[in-house]
Amino acid sequence: MPTMRTGLVIAGGYATKVRRVIFAQLSEDIKEKRIDSKTVAFHVAQLNRFLFTVLVDKLKVDKRDAVRLSIDYEVSEGKILWKFDTLRVEVFRRVPDEEVTAVLTALVPEAEKIMAAPVEYTVEYAGETSDGDKIYVLKVGEREGGIVEAIPINEEFLFVKVGVLLVPEPTKIEKVRVALEGKTHEEALKESINDLLGRGKPVAPEEADSIISYVRSRLGEVRPEAKIEYE
Repeated sequence: MPTMRTGLVIAGGYATKVRRVIFAQLSEDIKEKRIDSKTVAFHVAQLNRFLFTVLVDKLKVDKRDAVRLSIDYEVSEGKILWKFDTLRVEVFRRVPDEEVTAVLTALVPEAEKIMAAPVEYTVEYAGETSDGDKIYVLKVGEREGGIVEAIPINEEFLFVKVGVLLVPEPTKIEKVRVALEGKTHEEALKESINDLLGRGKPVAPEEADSIISYVRSRLGEVRPEAKIEYE
């Protein structure tokens, strides 16, 4: 089943991008007369009308904002059938120039200090899986900072099987020993963040999300008394 993907596009130009993508994807179908160009134009116009309602009327997206849209569809009996249950709409709002300038004016003089300062993570124990692994949730302030699946080795090390840190950039952590030295697991992980970042592998946001989803799925195996709830 084909998928219409606009990629990141200025909101004011989404309709044109949708039209171009669909016509490009269906060029062979039009050539083989499985659907005619006027019908394609009609269905694209209908979709764009719906997207206008979503983006402009309801979400109040400014034409200078950016959006990324995708939807599955199929061609059947000379018509385009949109699969609205697959519709994905992402909106990236434009920050006014004045606000950007104010932030830069305040922070540029502190650039060296900010770059040298370590990222302040907090580490929270989430639970233990049925096979004995420990799950830890990491935060930076109130933001999600990552997740780690680890297993204690005696009282000397915590062996990180897999995990991901999200700040300052998504970084995969895998098969790393963290020395305990009398500290709690949470304390040892927190104090080892910079070392973990240095030994980790930068990954794309999509891979980071996949790792987080995997480790969270392991939380489904946590014994009932150890379960936690996420927002």
